[in-house]
Amino acid sequence: MPHFRFLAGLLVLGLTAGCKAQSTPAPAPDSALDRRIEVVVRSQFEMPPDVTITIGMRSPSQFTGYETLPITITHGSKAHVVSFLISADSTKLVHLDTFDLTKDPADAIPIEGRPIRGNPAAKVTVINFDDLECPYCVRMHQELFPATLAHYRDLVRFVYKDDPLTELHPWAMHAAVNANCLAAQSGDVYWTYVDYLHANAEEITGQDRDLARSFAALDRIARQEATLGKLDEGRLDACIAKQDETQVQASVKLAADLGIDGTPAVYVNGERVNGGAVPQNELWMAIDRAVRAAGEQPPAMAAPGASGAAGAGR
Repeated sequence: MPHFRFLAGLLVLGLTAGCKAQSTPAPAPDSALDRRIEVVVRSQFEMPPDVTITIGMRSPSQFTGYETLPITITHGSKAHVVSFLISADSTKLVHLDTFDLTKDPADAIPIEGRPIRGNPAAKVTVINFDDLECPYCVRMHQELFPATLAHYRDLVRFVYKDDPLTELHPWAMHAAVNANCLAAQSGDVYWTYVDYLHANAEEITGQDRDLARSFAALDRIARQEATLGKLDEGRLDACIAKQDETQVQASVKLAADLGIDGTPAVYVNGERVNGGAVPQNELWMAIDRAVRAAGEQPPAMAAPGASGAAGAGR
């Protein structure tokens, strides 16, 4: 189901009623009002036309003068109930988001066991949900390495999480599994493999787009990197042959739970950097905020205009 955009904080939508009715604790169903609510919700939240909206029954709320109004948003076989507030006189609709300030957003993305690039002890962590076949991830990878790493040096560490979009990229899952096979033995070799794939995706895909050949190329490159990194090749061969997707699928589920619907998706100490195109200067501003919050002084920002962009893969 698409992730509908809700404005941050408090959103108050004025509903102009044709006739003002007397205020009552539980107004009778009003089809005209329900339609007005539906139109406002559709327009304000830019919902696709194939989404069905169902207005629920009001119930008491903790806010004086307002009642809770559940609105069910259905797309295909999936339904999501969103709680709004509606004024007792039916002239105002309010949407509130409640956030738990006792939890650090950065803690929602586990990175234990993931290869780290940069200073392992850095107070700022940049997490990228990556698809090794995604062309936009290639551009994001180029934004992060070497420019961002060189700019921040020991102030930042970088971690990749898997989010292969298999419906778009047929060899991305196989690549992620192979990368994790390498990571189980060496974080450094994991990164050389990721670097190679992001720099040579066309070689893997091939002109004929033969998936079996792509898989063979991914395995060959993984073994080459393992040889250069002096890894246990027998252990690697067994891991590659098994193609266990468990670890990757767990990361894919986490991405879905976080509302990620495309790659790359970048977080800086829990702050989601604007999805889709991420110009370098915007990425660095987010990192600067995190560096300052961690009690460090970020390096001087590069001159305006020196920014690339990384796009959304979906």
